[in-house]
Amino acid sequence: MSLSPKLEFRQTQSLVMTPQLMQAIKLLQLSNLDLISYVEAELERNPLLERDEREDGDDIVAGPGKASIESDGFSGEDGAGSTEGFSGERDGDSGEAGDWSEAGAGSDWLETRLETSADAIGDRLDADLSNVFPDDHGHAGGDPSPQPAFDPWASQPGRQQASCEDYNLEAFVAGEKSLADHLADQLGLAVTDPTRLIIGHALIDEVDEAGYIRADLSALAERLGAPMALVEEVLATLQGFEPTGICARDLSECLALQLAEKNRLDPAIKALLDHLDLVARRDFAALKRVCGCNEDDIVDMLAELRALDPKPGASFGSAPVQPIVPDVMVRAAPDGSWLIELNTETLPRVLVNNSYLASVPRGSRPDTERAYLAECLQTANWLVKSLDQRAKTILKVATEIVRQQDGFLTHGVRHLRPLNLKTVAEAIGMHESTVSRVTSNKYMATSRGIFELKYFFTSAIASSEGGEAHSAESVRHRIRTLIDAESADDVLSDDTLVKLLRDAGIDIARRTVAKYREALRIPSSVQRRREKQAELSANR
Repeated sequence: MSLSPKLEFRQTQSLVMTPQLMQAIKLLQLSNLDLISYVEAELERNPLLERDEREDGDDIVAGPGKASIESDGFSGEDGAGSTEGFSGERDGDSGEAGDWSEAGAGSDWLETRLETSADAIGDRLDADLSNVFPDDHGHAGGDPSPQPAFDPWASQPGRQQASCEDYNLEAFVAGEKSLADHLADQLGLAVTDPTRLIIGHALIDEVDEAGYIRADLSALAERLGAPMALVEEVLATLQGFEPTGICARDLSECLALQLAEKNRLDPAIKALLDHLDLVARRDFAALKRVCGCNEDDIVDMLAELRALDPKPGASFGSAPVQPIVPDVMVRAAPDGSWLIELNTETLPRVLVNNSYLASVPRGSRPDTERAYLAECLQTANWLVKSLDQRAKTILKVATEIVRQQDGFLTHGVRHLRPLNLKTVAEAIGMHESTVSRVTSNKYMATSRGIFELKYFFTSAIASSEGGEAHSAESVRHRIRTLIDAESADDVLSDDTLVKLLRDAGIDIARRTVAKYREALRIPSSVQRRREKQAELSANR
């Protein structure tokens, strides 16, 4: 075998992750809020991008923006219908109705838009000048109506009179007071010593939204350089503030503070608070031994505990909860089919401003400016196409999910079919990873509520009769339904649930039933029996 240099030709195929492909993949898995933030950042960075502020009825190109699925027989359109005016170019050759990435309005639309904008600017300028310079009658503008009796801006020279349209009543709404501010106000009235004030503010900073202090007091005392006894004294002062039970270190201490204010913290209820784990298990036999009381006294003390507030700080202002905004809307059509539409209000709409690019003189551009503008134009075009492709992909995946889960939309959770990513990917001709990215952080609004797209993907449980497999979510729903219908005299154990499910045609193991029950946060049959007996005793 001789070693010598030589030339060989080899032809291979490989996937190269270009920046454009990476951008498309990134946009595909973003939620609607993250997508809006990303597009806003691109609008600030790229001068050739601008926000499309046209109304839905003024779109240049009208696309269907929805898909239709027949509920009987799963026949219908392909579901890859084009999106409705999400993106396009501001100026350029007019493209086909379905090609949004290159859709334009033509120069006639641009000239009309510029003329309209110029007229609007001229009218606005005339209106502003008429407000500043009065006419011969001493009034602003040509309206001879008299001045109002009281002018709030008369005493402030140089200030223009405010318009009623600019008056924002929300600017005068007081902000919601937080728990930390509420405690700091009480601390300033109760403590005057500077050292105790510093310790008190440090403790207030450790209070969570529920009103508890979870921090290690010894570590806090070491960090502040204060003795532990002084930190505990300041903590005792904070625990006397409103609301009652605030600044407790655990649930037992929180409930004890509230009971102490009501003068109900006797030795029996103290023992009950020290054994809240027995209360959670409804172990009345052990509670009677620990507290030295009979069953009626235990029931009365438990009723007192239920009347207390386990989270005294939750009533104060906290971070606003962001509501779920669906990405896809599904509604029933009069003919029995399903209409799938994208929620256009959640999708940003951008345009490529070619008119700005054309306004820059080409001959006077340095090489650096030409390179910068070329990069901005390429980035803008790719963003427009990526947004359009993202919308089409979401619509295609949602349409296939609706086709697969027609029984759920029609009859409910018990008819939810087993479904995986591979089934949807093969049906629409995409890769499983693409379907996985599409279903992440995306929501669908149906007549039965708003569900994440991943909710419709559940594992399969075999049928005991050899028929069609059952969805894991539908099995969990059956378990909850059976447990909710049980009585205090006939509490269903896990073995009984397995027998009932097998009688219904579901082949399931006992450990699977226990796993599903724990996932639903349903206690065991022993704890449920104790709870129902306690409720019966309390109602007597």
